[in-house]
Amino acid sequence: MSEAVHVLNGPNLNLLGTREPQVYGAHTLSDVERLCEAACARHGFSMVFRQSNREGVLVDWIHEAGREHAAGTLAGVVLNAGAYTHTSVALLDAIKGTGVPLIELHISNVFARESFRHHSWISPAARGVICGLGVAGYALAIEAIAQW
Repeated sequence: MSEAVHVLNGPNLNLLGTREPQVYGAHTLSDVERLCEAACARHGFSMVFRQSNREGVLVDWIHEAGREHAAGTLAGVVLNAGAYTHTSVALLDAIKGTGVPLIELHISNVFARESFRHHSWISPAARGVICGLGVAGYALAIEAIAQW
């Protein structure tokens, strides 16, 4: 059985392609999934790709990833928590509590945007952070996980 990479997407990422294309680009979430599938395939990873607008669902998925990591079947998690990045202590606690190796991802450069987006509750528990590289950041995150 190959190791898995979980790619978890938070609120409003289902709107990619139509939501503020000047910020997020024209790619859809389906495009991102295909890009991640290709990156995972290059490294022999299986992939779990999910999106939810609900914080508790994301917490549950991180718990699941933590169990898989403890069992030796998970290589890592790519998390684009969307706006929950800036508000969710629950996601921070889930990441810390499970010890899951995780890369925090942002499509846009959050530091070039509104000041409230400059703080991340997730960063202290993440192994790395990628922001501002568009959807290409997803493939780069998977490449980084393959190096662990």
